[in-house]
Amino acid sequence: MRFPLYASVLTLAILAAGCTSHVTNQQQYSGFLGDYSELKATESPSGKPTLRWISPDYHDADYKGVVYTPVVYYPAAHPTARIDQQTLDAIRSYTDTQLKHAISQRKPLVTQKGPHTLVVKTAITAVSAENEGVQFYEVVPIAAVVASTMAATGHRTQNSALFLEMEAVDAQTGKPLIKVVRKAFGKNLPNNSAPITLNDLRPGIDEMVRDALTFPAQ
Repeated sequence: MRFPLYASVLTLAILAAGCTSHVTNQQQYSGFLGDYSELKATESPSGKPTLRWISPDYHDADYKGVVYTPVVYYPAAHPTARIDQQTLDAIRSYTDTQLKHAISQRKPLVTQKGPHTLVVKTAITAVSAENEGVQFYEVVPIAAVVASTMAATGHRTQNSALFLEMEAVDAQTGKPLIKVVRKAFGKNLPNNSAPITLNDLRPGIDEMVRDALTFPAQ
């Protein structure tokens, strides 16, 4: 079976215990999607293990346009010692611009809900830094952005990561049709106090967009 763009934009992976996790686990779900119970593991075009759900009632050819909802932080993001408000705004803006462009390459964007229309909603649910080679997390489910709260002795570098959740619903009925969750890795950080920047996270965001542009339609 082939899957459409919207199921490919966000992906996540899981590695064996004891290694850095590439996935959003159940404790890290933000609540943005409501129901996560039907998410299944698959793979993105770039080879990243992915969690997503596609309704059996969804048929890509039935939908001719997309109402695009700007990317938000969910829950609301607040600056920390490692990430200031300007950086938060830049990360959200860049993610929004790139994602909107990717979707527009696959289906026309429209401003009005109507027949044969999808509504796509996306949230950044966390920005994190986590120590390499361990199975613990710095992401707190109720906090959209977290600094380094895990002071593990001897770790000189950390992974930067961006967590996203995405949903496509039928514009007329409001019925969920596609759900995807992704943890995208950016550049390594030199230590557990280094600021997190857009430049650090950009590779992960760009990889998601490339997946969106290359994923085959259903």
